[in-house]
Amino acid sequence: MEREGGESVAVYAVVTDPRFTQRYREYLEKQKLLDSRHRVGKMPDGTVALPVLGQTLPERHLQELRNHVAPGSTCVLTRLLHPVSSKKALVCSPAQRLCFEVRSWIEGRGVTWSAELEADLPRSWQRHGDLLLLSEDCFQAKQWKSLEPELWETVASVLGVQRLAKRGRVLPDGIRTPAVTVLLGDHGWVEHVDNGIRYKFDVTQCMFSFGNITEKLRVASLSCAGEVLVDLYAGIGYFTLPFLVHAGAAFVHACEWNPHAAVALRNNLEINGVADRCQIHFGDTRKLKLSNIADRVNLGLIPSSEEGWPIACQVLRQDTGGILHIHQNVESFPGKSLWPSGSTKTEEEHCPHPQQVITNKLENGTTRDSKRKMLSPSTKLEWQRWAESAETRITDLLQQMHGKLWKTQILHIQPVKSYAPHVDHIVLDLECRPCPLVG
Repeated sequence: MEREGGESVAVYAVVTDPRFTQRYREYLEKQKLLDSRHRVGKMPDGTVALPVLGQTLPERHLQELRNHVAPGSTCVLTRLLHPVSSKKALVCSPAQRLCFEVRSWIEGRGVTWSAELEADLPRSWQRHGDLLLLSEDCFQAKQWKSLEPELWETVASVLGVQRLAKRGRVLPDGIRTPAVTVLLGDHGWVEHVDNGIRYKFDVTQCMFSFGNITEKLRVASLSCAGEVLVDLYAGIGYFTLPFLVHAGAAFVHACEWNPHAAVALRNNLEINGVADRCQIHFGDTRKLKLSNIADRVNLGLIPSSEEGWPIACQVLRQDTGGILHIHQNVESFPGKSLWPSGSTKTEEEHCPHPQQVITNKLENGTTRDSKRKMLSPSTKLEWQRWAESAETRITDLLQQMHGKLWKTQILHIQPVKSYAPHVDHIVLDLECRPCPLVG
């Protein structure tokens, strides 16, 4: 590794006779002085060099080695001009390698390494091409400030990127703007490819969730040929693009009120060749003027998309209805599921007629037409309860808005990711159809 300007970072070693190597090693390991990042080397004169941590070794340790650890041994300190990385350093994880290299670089500058600094290093990050996005809980110690900007050049070099940025807390501005600071580089624009779809965006202005990949893949697998879709919270095109590129939607109305996301969305539609099948509606989704056009509505907002439910009902086609994909964070308790653990009952034993249509007459006269499909044992009771509550609310909204009865059916409950301890991000697929007029 090199410092700025090409100067090599110093690696020092204790040199002794080969017969004393093992005793020296044991002592240095016990004192936490042995540098495991580099191999023990052989010197031209046949002596052995054991790499040590830091710029030097205190004299008291050298005396202890000579006089007590291996009496009569020769013990000198030297600088290794061409140190060789150890096997451990070569096979370690990126986070471990970062720790090794940053520590070596810091100590080469005469700064004392500490447990606080080690604990303050990142353990994970997001990679977007040549830019690495660090989490907000790293590099917080005051000592790092005096090491900038060379620190960021070192981190980038170790992790194989050209640019670095650090994430802060999402701003409470209604459009979830990420508080991201560029540490190394002159801009935050990146490109990410998911399932053959290109997403370009500015990490300092727009969110990108890697945890949603399973839902994006599921959306891409749907058959939406000939359908008109409304994506109420389009962002940079997380779901708009899979619906257009892979699911075959005929047209998408994409709604977004973050101006930076809207710019990225327009660009992403162009670079993926689907701009002619999408219209962007910029502004507050709750004020959307569209109605009676959608075969399908996506409500991809968490922790809750409930504010968009009336608009979702408004845009559904009045003659045929359609399907809602409703995202929600649902709190659940560990260990609970819809079925008792270890149950051996088959679906038929649990429900003799699993495909029977059950029509429930509600107080307001609406009907809920639900095929009682059996959920898998992994489906949590809290998910089912929330889905049924959402179904009731949507049914009520549909009748109030359109002035006629509607049938609703829970088609599927899809887990997306764990959002927080005991909080799950799920998606409810809800089918909504107008009841045929009688007489």
